[in-house]
Amino acid sequence: MKERSSMDFAKTSAMEKRTHPTLGNGKICYLEIPAKDINVSSAFFKEVFGWNIRQSASKDLSFDDSVGEVSGRWVTGRSVSSFAGLLIYIMVDNISDSLASIVDHGGKIVQPPGMEKPEMTARFSDPAGNLFGLYQEP
Repeated sequence: MKERSSMDFAKTSAMEKRTHPTLGNGKICYLEIPAKDINVSSAFFKEVFGWNIRQSASKDLSFDDSVGEVSGRWVTGRSVSSFAGLLIYIMVDNISDSLASIVDHGGKIVQPPGMEKPEMTARFSDPAGNLFGLYQEP
C-alpha cells in the first residue's frame, strides 16, 4: 500500500472541509468539452485526473474536477479543440506519472515537459483529440 504524504493529507483535509466551490465574479466555473464518445472521454478524465463523474437527470454525463472547483460536461457534435488557441492547463502532482497515465488511458503526448522552462508543463490530447496542458507546481 502506498504511503500518503502530509501534502496528500492536507489536500484531502481541504477537500473534506469544502462543501461548495469558491464563488466570485470572474471565476471560471464550467467547461463543455467536445467528445467523440462521452463514455470514453469521461472514463479517461476519471482515471487520469480523478474527476468525479455524475449523471444528470437528463442522463448526460457531467464532471467535477478533483478539487470540486470546476464542473462541466462532454458534448458531441462539436469540433475538437486540437490546436493551441484557448488552452486549458490541468494541475498535477507529478507530471511524469500523469503523462504515463495519459498514454495508458488512450491519450497522446503532444509536447513533453521542459519546453517552457522554467515552468513545468507539458501538452497532451485526450482520446477525442482535444489539446490540454499539464502544469506541475515547482
